[in-house]
Amino acid sequence: MDGMHDLGGKQGFGPVRYALNAPAFHADWEVRANSLYAYAVRLGIFNMDEYRHAIERMEPRHYLTASYYERSLTSLLTLCVEKGVVPREELERRAQGAIPLATPSAPGRTNVPAREHFKVGDRVRVRSDYVPGHVRMPGYIRGKTGVVVSESPAYPFPDAHAHGVEAQDEPTFDVRFRSEDLWPNSSDAALVHVAVFQSYLERAG
Repeated sequence: MDGMHDLGGKQGFGPVRYALNAPAFHADWEVRANSLYAYAVRLGIFNMDEYRHAIERMEPRHYLTASYYERSLTSLLTLCVEKGVVPREELERRAQGAIPLATPSAPGRTNVPAREHFKVGDRVRVRSDYVPGHVRMPGYIRGKTGVVVSESPAYPFPDAHAHGVEAQDEPTFDVRFRSEDLWPNSSDAALVHVAVFQSYLERAG
């Protein structure tokens, strides 16, 4: 889905702020939120693609103003409510106030029927697909052409895995793009590598 979460390649946000040797957690609740979501995945309550998609479904203003662990907590609570683990009313009773959850999900999709297998050196183009559900293809590579440099083992296809849709596992291909092709007239010369699922690719002419 083309949501507020897909910020790769966007302009106007200024330089990336960071601190050397920053701690992973800044408050006790962050440790608990991170532990709870990992435990829920281990128990099989939801999978990682469902978890990522619930973050993508956050209301845009909430997403932009939330911290990393607040997004994680929103995803966890949303999925626990949707899966029937706990009612929203109980969460809000314990929190003594309203709890913002993610918006409802759109349908997922299975593998692209006409997908091909590629080898190192093949020129490929990222399909111009607009998917309403979960997708692991960053928007800035849509429609762009690159070169395959390696192949991974097969993984669950995220567009289906986040929605309980039956699909075959797929490899990802490490595709090398030229920055000048991704952002014409707006970037220094560089090479950008992206792991791209098989269903997202087609052979370039």
